[in-house]
Amino acid sequence: MFTINLFTLPIHRFKIGVLLLLFFLFSNYSKAQQHDNPIGATVTGKIVDSLTLVPVEYASLSLLNQEDNKVVNGNTTDDKGEFVLTGVAEGRYKLLIYFVGYKTGSKNNIMVGKPNTVTNVGDIVLVSTETKLKVVEVTTEKSLIENHIDKMVYNAEQDVTSQGGVASDMLKKIPQVSVDVDGNVELQGNANIRFLINGKPSTLFGNNIADVLQSIPANQIQSIEVITSPGAKYDAEGTGGIINIILKKVTAQGVNGNVSLSGGTRFESGNFNVNARKGKIGVNIFGSGNTLLLSQGSTQTNRTSLDAITNETTNFNQYGTSNKSRGGANAGIGFDWEMTPKDNFNASFNYNYFTNHGDGINNRHTIVNDGGGNTISDFKDALANNADFYANSYDWSASYKRTFKKEGQELSVLYNSSNGKNNYSFWQKENYLNPDTVYAGTSGKNPLANHETNIEINYTQPLKKDVVLEMGAKTVLNEITSESDLSLLNTYNEMFYYNSPLSSSLNYSRNIYAGYLSATFKLFKWLDVKAGCRDEYTESSAFYSNSGNITFNPYNTIVPSIFISHTFNKNQTLKLSYNHRIQRPDYSDLNPFVNTSDPQNITTGNPNLHPEVGDKVEFTYTKAFEKGSSINIVLFYRGNKDDIQSFVTYYSNYVIGDSTYHNVAVTTRENVGREDNYGLNIYGSIPITKKMNLRTNISLFERYIINGALAGSNVQGFNYRINGNFSYQVTETLIIEAFGNFNSPRTNVQGKVQSFTSYNFALRKQFFHKKFSIALNANNPFNKYMNQTTELTGSNFTLYTFRQVPMRSFGINLTYKFGKMEFKRQKEDEEMNQPPQGGS
Repeated sequence: MFTINLFTLPIHRFKIGVLLLLFFLFSNYSKAQQHDNPIGATVTGKIVDSLTLVPVEYASLSLLNQEDNKVVNGNTTDDKGEFVLTGVAEGRYKLLIYFVGYKTGSKNNIMVGKPNTVTNVGDIVLVSTETKLKVVEVTTEKSLIENHIDKMVYNAEQDVTSQGGVASDMLKKIPQVSVDVDGNVELQGNANIRFLINGKPSTLFGNNIADVLQSIPANQIQSIEVITSPGAKYDAEGTGGIINIILKKVTAQGVNGNVSLSGGTRFESGNFNVNARKGKIGVNIFGSGNTLLLSQGSTQTNRTSLDAITNETTNFNQYGTSNKSRGGANAGIGFDWEMTPKDNFNASFNYNYFTNHGDGINNRHTIVNDGGGNTISDFKDALANNADFYANSYDWSASYKRTFKKEGQELSVLYNSSNGKNNYSFWQKENYLNPDTVYAGTSGKNPLANHETNIEINYTQPLKKDVVLEMGAKTVLNEITSESDLSLLNTYNEMFYYNSPLSSSLNYSRNIYAGYLSATFKLFKWLDVKAGCRDEYTESSAFYSNSGNITFNPYNTIVPSIFISHTFNKNQTLKLSYNHRIQRPDYSDLNPFVNTSDPQNITTGNPNLHPEVGDKVEFTYTKAFEKGSSINIVLFYRGNKDDIQSFVTYYSNYVIGDSTYHNVAVTTRENVGREDNYGLNIYGSIPITKKMNLRTNISLFERYIINGALAGSNVQGFNYRINGNFSYQVTETLIIEAFGNFNSPRTNVQGKVQSFTSYNFALRKQFFHKKFSIALNANNPFNKYMNQTTELTGSNFTLYTFRQVPMRSFGINLTYKFGKMEFKRQKEDEEMNQPPQGGS
């Protein structure tokens, strides 16, 4: 018997297969277009929000026979809220419309004529599950999680348990996303994620992303978009996918906003948001500040290593406590101008800042034995260290969009610039215990400047019914300068003196030139297809003071993508997608600065990293039930080549400049080899009663790593994550929630990180017509610390680390909303409370 396993084929053959599939689809589509006489009539229309009149994207529709209520046809609306039902027999029908967060809409007595005729039912309005149709106040309760055709949207304002928290707390709630105890984020098991703010890149994310996400207050976030399989229009960067953080902004007429204050045992924050709109001009201003109060944790490390030359075995033990604190601030202003009904201009300026501080004292015990097990040395000492980091960025953007007479035709131009500066500094001193005498020390500074400019143009052209062509081009210009200044301690006067051989500088430049073409069309009259291809050309150059010019060969990356979906009767959708992605090393990965704040555990960047490339296939099933329940199931495969991961290497002697460090574990980033992941994610939402709701997510995947960094030590591991969110609406103004999360042990290229559990509880009470609210929250109230164990293995060492990370906290949040939200139509204010023609 002869069988073929798709995932064992070489990846270049897989790409060829996808391109052949694209050719087949387009060919069949072209042939299908030669027969424009479908059997039956056509029903068309548009679905809009009852208040804003904004199109409702990807709502599900069912066409029923008016007499016996049997479903005869179905489809979904496109990204403009429009729908087309073809092949409908002559007769009388009714249409039902479903979308999460809205009441079921309907249109009765739709009369359909003879074949080849078109019946347009006009605009049909959907009403949100809780709406007041007054020109005073609007309350719309959205679902916490919304599934769109190409992304998942997490509506942060609906999450009570994250009130008073930060962005990392919210990401824990999103299906397919996991966050570890240090705030590091993975999407479907992949940490190489492209982060955006309001759809735009920022140099702020070039720093430690975990720190950045813990500096953005949850109260400042409107929603978070998760895109696991981006299409051709998106940048190819990020083999894991894209996470887009949308900050709060309201486009309603009038002046409105909110003020929020949070306090607690570990976290404090304050923020405000003000929106003003008059006619065609709108302005949004926001600001926030937050701090993680000083907290203390502990770390215990045991490392056993072998010197292959001397055959000596070293057992190194280190135990100590560390104090950490963190703070951040961001502010911005946005301007929107509807110049004409077809021309829109907007601009924004954002400022971001965050800082963290850490210090600690560690006791160390080093025992060296010869090959026969005899002790050569037994040495005890202590290490004191101190580290500070701060970063800021200035981001500004301007965009122009032009729509045309033809529905769906538009042109947009965007300019975005981001300037970031950050500085890391540290000092450490080593001392004997008896007598207590300092014998060595190092200090270092690493200032860095990063400037990035993005210029892009996009154009959309509808060709005929159900056929839309998209195209665009983009340029990304990136310049980085960095200094690494290291000093050694003079033990006689305890002063640090600059050391030239240890110090260095780096100038790095990277330019990306991209273009894409994408088409959306119907295939066989029942499949919705979106297929495209993006091409990105990358050229880089660098100058490193210790080795001169570094040569990088320019490279071209072709990024195909395809989405095929079909909506069945009874609100069921199947989607198959494929895309190709690239992960270019970030400057934090490339930065050759050597951090010796802990001389036995050194970290540094790797200027010789290659880009990681990946292919991904997803199969998705979604079903929404009439009573509000929903389920989303995703099967996926992801394969990465030149996979970039953290990698630890042990050195008996490690030379930096004119200094030699002994018994050192060096952590850097490496292209470790090839990684394949096969996974399943199941998300479900169940309204147990009208007031009680349960949401749960199960994510599991099998990981295979062909280890090129350590030949013959391939890795296989099973990982899973389970969480649940329970909410109970006690009264109209009082809600309680509980959230729990369990992460299994995580396998990586050299070992594993043990499992961990987190949980929190919250309640929110609203007052004064829901304009003022008080929220109380408790995170891990029954455990002061979260215990974290890591086990790593290298060619000549084993490493065991046990950490106690402070997690327990209690907090309170106060929020006040002010102003009125008037969703008026500029030319027809008097029709504010009237549904559009065609509604029922």
